[in-house]
Amino acid sequence: MDKKQGKRVYKFGLIGKDIEYSFSRAYFKKKFEAEGLLHTYENFDLKTIDVFPQIIKNTEHLKGLNVTIPYKEAVIPFLDKLNKKAKKIGAVNTIKITKKGKLIGYNTDCYGFQKSIKPFLKPHHKKALILGTGGASKAIAFTLKKLNIEHSYVSRQKSKKDEFSYDDLDETIVSNHQIIINCTPLGTYPNINECPDIPYDGITNQHLLFDLIYNPEQTKFLTIGKLNGATICNGHKMLEFQAEKAWEIWN
Repeated sequence: MDKKQGKRVYKFGLIGKDIEYSFSRAYFKKKFEAEGLLHTYENFDLKTIDVFPQIIKNTEHLKGLNVTIPYKEAVIPFLDKLNKKAKKIGAVNTIKITKKGKLIGYNTDCYGFQKSIKPFLKPHHKKALILGTGGASKAIAFTLKKLNIEHSYVSRQKSKKDEFSYDDLDETIVSNHQIIINCTPLGTYPNINECPDIPYDGITNQHLLFDLIYNPEQTKFLTIGKLNGATICNGHKMLEFQAEKAWEIWN
């Protein structure tokens, strides 16, 4: 562990794929500067999760990691322990590295999502569609259950009872689910003209559309929703909340 100006200096980072424009690195760099900390935050852009143990082995003074697409589930076998909530969810987005070098997995996506969606919820928001079935969607489903909001996944190929395929969706199904959450990467910069293939004509002013994407600020998914009168929210606040929760865990 380095010591500079009497302060402990640690390394933190983000595990993911194609993460050059990540929120986390800029956020924590700013945070460290504001708090007068000399810690560093690095992006670990992995072509495959198999190189994860090398990152742990070769990075000195590493204290904590964030995990993003597509490794929130794939990283689990490499961890020594899962926090109770992360175990229930089945996905990890935060890793704490103990003094003894043990890797403990947590999920702060659920906290960030709940804090960011709550101000928008109205009494008629009783049913939700979750677009995508990756690691992030599991945290969303966990939170919706906690909020007593009925939910169904939407995937390319239906594999469970609580799922629709995109082909199943029609205007009636969309209009009957007043919350629609995009957990897919569709619409992320630079592919800003992409959006999930759903019947947008079923969206009304009773809808709340939430997109986990934050770059661009307003995705095509949110733009079409807004044109149909829906309330919209992007993933920026969620990321801020989950980052602060991760910082608490690391410290």
